[in-house]
Parts: sequence; C-alpha cells; structure tokens
Amino acid sequence: MAEEQTELEERIIIKDQHTKEIDLVNRDPKHINEDVVKVDFEDVIAEPVGTYSFDGVWKTSYTTFTVSKYWCYRLLSAILGIPLAVVWGFLFALISFCHIWAVVPCIKSYLIEIQCVSRIYSLCIHTFCDPLFEALSKICSNIRVALRKEI
Repeated sequence: MAEEQTELEERIIIKDQHTKEIDLVNRDPKHINEDVVKVDFEDVIAEPVGTYSFDGVWKTSYTTFTVSKYWCYRLLSAILGIPLAVVWGFLFALISFCHIWAVVPCIKSYLIEIQCVSRIYSLCIHTFCDPLFEALSKICSNIRVALRKEI
C-alpha cells in the first residue's frame, strides 16, 4: 500500500510542468507587480480641501476611471496578450538556449584555460617576487623607529 502511494506521488511529481493547474484567483503569487500597476483613482486624481467639484461629477469621474481602466485592460489583454506571450516565450527560450549552449560552455572553457595560466603566473611570482621581497624584508628588518615626545 505504501509502495503504491509513493509511486502515485512520483507520477504526480513527474507530471509535465506545462499541464499544471494555474491559480485563477491569485494571478501574481510571487508579487512581481506589487508596486508597479496598483493604480487606483485615489492615486491619480485628488482634490485638495477647499477645491471640490460637484459630488455627482466626483462619483461619475470615479466610476468612469475605474470602468474604463478595467475594460481597456481586458480589451488590450484579449487582443495583445497571446501574441505577446508568444514573443516573451520565444525570447526567454532564446535566452535559455544561449545560456545553456553558449554561455556556460564558454565559461567552463575559460576556467579550464585560465587554470594553466594561473599555474604559470604563480610559478613566476614565486620564482621572481618571493626572493625579492625576502631580501627587502631582511634589509628593512634592522630599521628601528623611536618616538620621542618633545616638551
């Protein structure tokens, strides 16, 4: 029984990522548009104290702004949403492809090549600089500094 349960869980985990259920209520679960597109009527239009329009104008303006924003967004997303999804999907596929097939292999190749250069560089430093700095340290080792306070 436990084996069947584990096998079922593995099948669910292996299930294709493209067919997973999407959340139609919370469409921004990672909050990537938290501060960007939260624009309400009060964020755009405000009347300071002492300069109020008629109450009917204010209510109508609020309703017009809210409804037109809602329907314009829905219309634009209906017309341009799928084509832009294709464009963004292609772009991110291209970026992934370049990263997998070009960037990472170039970096790995560079690291292999630089390892040889770093060994040669290290050998040169130890051969030429170490004796020089040891000699300088022996020369400077007899230098004494004395501080006197003069009154």
